[in-house]
Amino acid sequence: MTIRHAYGPGRLGLSFELFPPKTAEGMTSLFEHVDQLVAFRPSYITCTFGAGGSTQDRTLEVIAGVRDKYQLPVATHLTCVGLTPPRIREYLARAVDLGIENVVALRGDPPRGEAAFRPVDGGFSYANELVAFIRREFPAMGIAVGGYPEKHLEAPSFQVDLENLKRKVDAGADVVITQLFYDNDDFFRFRDRCRQLGIEQPIVPGLLPVTNGSQIQRIASLCGAKLPPAFSAALEKHASDPAGQFEVGVEFATRQAEGLLAAGAPGIHFYVLNKSEATRRVLTALPHHFARSSEPPTRA
Repeated sequence: MTIRHAYGPGRLGLSFELFPPKTAEGMTSLFEHVDQLVAFRPSYITCTFGAGGSTQDRTLEVIAGVRDKYQLPVATHLTCVGLTPPRIREYLARAVDLGIENVVALRGDPPRGEAAFRPVDGGFSYANELVAFIRREFPAMGIAVGGYPEKHLEAPSFQVDLENLKRKVDAGADVVITQLFYDNDDFFRFRDRCRQLGIEQPIVPGLLPVTNGSQIQRIASLCGAKLPPAFSAALEKHASDPAGQFEVGVEFATRQAEGLLAAGAPGIHFYVLNKSEATRRVLTALPHHFARSSEPPTRA
């Protein structure tokens, strides 16, 4: 199933984003958590992609393993970082051979230690170029792209960022998945502006339930997201109580998800950080939207 079929009348899309573990032990732990997550019948699962070859093989290992073990649609992330079109073509051909039908196409962040993104010789400078290449070379693949409710850090203005998103959509993207955010009004404003610009594809909110206050402050600063003052204060109140911070984060994410779905969001994409408990708790609190299966995960 391609990613475009996860959303629409009578269909509420649910997806989870993983990252490639660095060790065999990490891989074993990851699949133990995926066992918990697939009980909620996700529409698809994605896996991030390392720059410069750092985790590209492991990305395919993770996502092909999820597809084979759980019989679920999957998507590989793909970036422009360090890759020429022939190498991108080679990677996607391998993905197709493994039965992977979807791509999350991103420009990618600059490699560690570099302040700005620079394409390799002959490589792509922008995500819309990558999307156009995929649509031309692998027309059957489903394509998702990233959107930024609070503006991409490098964009000079919100309007310029929206115009960049429109280029990605016009190049052939099927779905927009947003960066994490913690104020639903930012998402609604972003969604409305996208519609005004003629972007009709599903715009899927990306949520990261908070499990650690210090960690989320670091992550939010890297992607330009802000935490509402009351939420930050609640986390700070439990600064020396990890379990208390976890409970605050789960409660906030549950209310955030409820508000998004009530306002017509086509689904939710969870950044799970290779864990399951926080997302499992949120989904368990939303049984009218995402019912948990009583059957054990289907494994081939």
